[in-house]
Amino acid sequence: MEIRARINAALKQAMKDKETVRLSTLRLVCAAIKDQEIAGRGAGKEEAIGDPDVLAILGKMAKQRHESARAYEEGGRLDLAERERQEIEIIEEFLPRQLDSDEVAAAIAKVVEETGAGSIRDMGRVMAALKGRYSGQMDFGKVGPMVKDRLCAGNGQGG
Repeated sequence: MEIRARINAALKQAMKDKETVRLSTLRLVCAAIKDQEIAGRGAGKEEAIGDPDVLAILGKMAKQRHESARAYEEGGRLDLAERERQEIEIIEEFLPRQLDSDEVAAAIAKVVEETGAGSIRDMGRVMAALKGRYSGQMDFGKVGPMVKDRLCAGNGQGG
Protein backbone atom coordinates (compact mmCIF):
# COMPACT_ATOMS: atom_id res chain seq x y z
CA MET A 1 0.00 0.00 0.00
CA GLU A 2 2.85 2.32 -0.81
CA ILE A 3 0.72 4.83 -2.75
CA ARG A 4 -1.90 5.12 -0.01
CA ALA A 5 0.83 5.73 2.55
CA ARG A 6 2.27 8.51 0.36
CA ILE A 7 -1.19 10.05 -0.05
CA ASN A 8 -1.84 9.95 3.70
CA ALA A 9 1.57 11.49 4.45
CA ALA A 10 0.89 14.25 1.91
CA LEU A 11 -2.54 14.83 3.46
CA LYS A 12 -1.02 15.30 6.92
CA GLN A 13 1.64 17.63 5.53
CA ALA A 14 -1.00 19.70 3.71
CA MET A 15 -2.88 20.05 7.02
CA LYS A 16 0.28 21.26 8.76
CA ASP A 17 1.12 23.67 5.94
CA LYS A 18 -2.49 24.89 5.67
CA GLU A 19 -2.52 24.32 1.90
CA THR A 20 -6.27 24.44 1.26
CA VAL A 21 -6.37 23.31 -2.39
CA ARG A 22 -3.93 20.47 -1.77
CA LEU A 23 -5.77 19.41 1.38
CA SER A 24 -9.20 19.35 -0.26
CA THR A 25 -7.87 17.46 -3.29
CA LEU A 26 -6.17 14.83 -1.15
CA ARG A 27 -9.33 14.46 0.93
CA LEU A 28 -11.28 13.81 -2.28
CA VAL A 29 -8.72 11.18 -3.26
CA CYS A 30 -8.99 9.48 0.13
CA ALA A 31 -12.78 9.55 -0.09
CA ALA A 32 -12.71 7.96 -3.55
CA ILE A 33 -10.40 5.20 -2.28
CA LYS A 34 -12.66 4.61 0.72
CA ASP A 35 -15.73 4.46 -1.54
CA GLN A 36 -14.01 1.83 -3.67
CA GLU A 37 -13.19 -0.23 -0.58
CA ILE A 38 -16.78 -0.02 0.66
CA ALA A 39 -18.07 -1.08 -2.75
CA GLY A 40 -15.62 -3.99 -2.69
CA ARG A 41 -16.82 -5.09 0.73
CA GLY A 42 -20.37 -5.09 -0.56
CA ALA A 43 -19.20 -7.46 -3.31
CA GLY A 44 -17.62 -9.78 -0.72
CA LYS A 45 -14.03 -8.56 -1.07
CA GLU A 46 -12.60 -8.27 2.43
CA GLU A 47 -9.00 -7.11 1.87
CA ALA A 48 -8.12 -3.48 1.28
CA ILE A 49 -7.65 -2.32 -2.28
CA GLY A 50 -4.10 -2.45 -3.62
CA ASP A 51 -1.88 -0.07 -5.57
CA PRO A 52 -3.27 -1.02 -9.01
CA ASP A 53 -6.78 -0.10 -7.83
CA VAL A 54 -5.53 3.16 -6.31
CA LEU A 55 -3.72 3.98 -9.58
CA ALA A 56 -6.93 3.36 -11.50
CA ILE A 57 -8.85 5.69 -9.16
CA LEU A 58 -6.20 8.40 -9.50
CA GLY A 59 -6.15 8.05 -13.28
CA LYS A 60 -9.91 8.35 -13.44
CA MET A 61 -9.90 11.42 -11.19
CA ALA A 62 -7.21 13.13 -13.30
CA LYS A 63 -9.12 12.38 -16.50
CA GLN A 64 -12.34 13.80 -15.02
CA ARG A 65 -10.53 16.99 -14.08
CA HIS A 66 -9.00 17.35 -17.56
CA GLU A 67 -12.51 17.15 -19.01
CA SER A 68 -13.86 19.62 -16.45
CA ALA A 69 -11.04 22.10 -17.10
CA ARG A 70 -11.76 21.93 -20.84
CA ALA A 71 -15.48 22.51 -20.23
CA TYR A 72 -14.78 25.45 -17.90
CA GLU A 73 -12.45 27.03 -20.46
CA GLU A 74 -15.09 26.70 -23.17
CA GLY A 75 -17.58 28.31 -20.83
CA GLY A 76 -15.25 31.20 -20.05
CA ARG A 77 -14.73 30.19 -16.41
CA LEU A 78 -10.94 30.40 -16.35
CA ASP A 79 -10.85 30.58 -12.53
CA LEU A 80 -12.55 27.18 -12.24
CA ALA A 81 -10.39 25.74 -15.04
CA GLU A 82 -7.27 26.82 -13.15
CA ARG A 83 -8.54 25.15 -9.96
CA GLU A 84 -9.06 21.90 -11.91
CA ARG A 85 -5.50 22.13 -13.25
CA GLN A 86 -4.15 22.58 -9.73
CA GLU A 87 -6.01 19.45 -8.66
CA ILE A 88 -4.65 17.55 -11.69
CA GLU A 89 -1.08 18.44 -10.68
CA ILE A 90 -1.68 17.20 -7.14
CA ILE A 91 -3.26 13.93 -8.30
CA GLU A 92 -0.56 13.30 -10.90
CA GLU A 93 2.15 13.48 -8.21
CA PHE A 94 1.03 10.00 -7.18
CA LEU A 95 0.74 8.54 -10.69
CA PRO A 96 3.67 6.94 -12.48
CA ARG A 97 5.09 8.74 -15.49
CA GLN A 98 2.86 8.40 -18.55
CA LEU A 99 4.39 6.49 -21.46
CA ASP A 100 4.78 8.38 -24.73
CA SER A 101 3.29 7.02 -27.97
CA ASP A 102 6.51 5.20 -29.00
CA GLU A 103 6.77 3.52 -25.60
CA VAL A 104 3.10 2.51 -25.76
CA ALA A 105 3.60 1.00 -29.23
CA ALA A 106 6.68 -0.90 -28.01
CA ALA A 107 4.79 -2.19 -24.96
CA ILE A 108 1.93 -3.39 -27.16
CA ALA A 109 4.34 -5.15 -29.53
CA LYS A 110 6.12 -6.84 -26.63
CA VAL A 111 2.90 -8.08 -24.99
CA VAL A 112 1.45 -9.27 -28.31
CA GLU A 113 4.63 -11.27 -28.92
CA GLU A 114 4.79 -12.66 -25.36
CA THR A 115 1.15 -13.72 -25.30
CA GLY A 116 1.32 -15.17 -28.80
CA ALA A 117 -1.72 -13.11 -29.76
CA GLY A 118 -2.52 -13.56 -33.42
CA SER A 119 -6.07 -12.34 -33.90
CA ILE A 120 -8.66 -9.96 -32.54
CA ARG A 121 -9.92 -12.82 -30.34
CA ASP A 122 -6.76 -12.41 -28.26
CA MET A 123 -7.43 -8.74 -27.54
CA GLY A 124 -8.77 -9.36 -24.03
CA ARG A 125 -5.66 -11.31 -23.09
CA VAL A 126 -3.39 -8.57 -24.45
CA MET A 127 -5.32 -5.79 -22.71
CA ALA A 128 -5.29 -7.69 -19.40
CA ALA A 129 -1.52 -8.13 -19.63
CA LEU A 130 -1.03 -4.44 -20.46
CA LYS A 131 -3.24 -3.35 -17.56
CA GLY A 132 -1.33 -5.63 -15.21
CA ARG A 133 2.05 -4.18 -16.19
CA TYR A 134 1.30 -0.59 -17.11
CA SER A 135 -1.62 0.42 -14.89
CA GLY A 136 -1.60 4.19 -14.51
CA GLN A 137 1.06 4.65 -17.17
CA MET A 138 -1.14 4.66 -20.27
CA ASP A 139 -4.64 5.66 -21.29
CA PHE A 140 -6.33 2.33 -22.01
CA GLY A 141 -9.14 4.10 -23.86
CA LYS A 142 -6.55 5.06 -26.48
CA VAL A 143 -4.55 1.83 -26.20
CA GLY A 144 -7.53 -0.42 -27.03
CA PRO A 145 -7.84 0.76 -30.65
CA MET A 146 -4.05 0.53 -31.06
CA VAL A 147 -4.09 -3.10 -29.89
CA LYS A 148 -7.02 -3.83 -32.18
CA ASP A 149 -5.19 -2.30 -35.16
CA ARG A 150 -2.06 -4.27 -34.34
CA LEU A 151 -3.94 -7.57 -34.03
CA CYS A 152 -5.95 -6.98 -37.20
CA ALA A 153 -2.87 -5.92 -39.18
CA GLY A 154 -0.93 -8.90 -37.87
CA ASN A 155 -3.68 -11.20 -39.07
CA GLY A 156 -3.84 -9.66 -42.54
CA GLN A 157 -7.40 -8.41 -41.96
CA GLY A 158 -6.56 -4.72 -42.07
CA GLY A 159 -8.12 -2.18 -39.65
